[in-house]
Amino acid sequence: MNREKSVDESWKESAAQEKERLENIARGNPQPAPQPPSDSRQPSRSGRAHEEPSDVHEADFINYISGLAYQAMVFMGEIPNPVTNINEKDLEQAKFVIETLILLQEKTKGNLTGKESDVLNTAAYELQMKYVEASSSRREPDGQKEAV
Repeated sequence: MNREKSVDESWKESAAQEKERLENIARGNPQPAPQPPSDSRQPSRSGRAHEEPSDVHEADFINYISGLAYQAMVFMGEIPNPVTNINEKDLEQAKFVIETLILLQEKTKGNLTGKESDVLNTAAYELQMKYVEASSSRREPDGQKEAV
């Protein structure tokens, strides 16, 4: 399994922005989501300009992958659960989400744009590394949630 690591930090930035937004909401201080620079606007198929895929309101493949990556980070205790605002570990769920990303890699091979492929491959690789780190640093009984 010789794969060259391709780094695309955009999903990490999206997760960090979403984390900050959720923390502000939890503190009762909602702020509008940061807007990407004006040069990141691209015309859509309908001809209208739309936000770069990091726009949380647009349904596209990159946002879907970012959402799955965000869920995996929550399940690994890297990001507080947005409902409870507590870091919780559920490695079984994290593993399921990571395996879903790997399944998407296999099933979409050859059907993605370069950027979509890079985001998917990077997210899967980075999450696998974090999962190995999380599961080896702290063993817990299968299926048990643990507050961190």
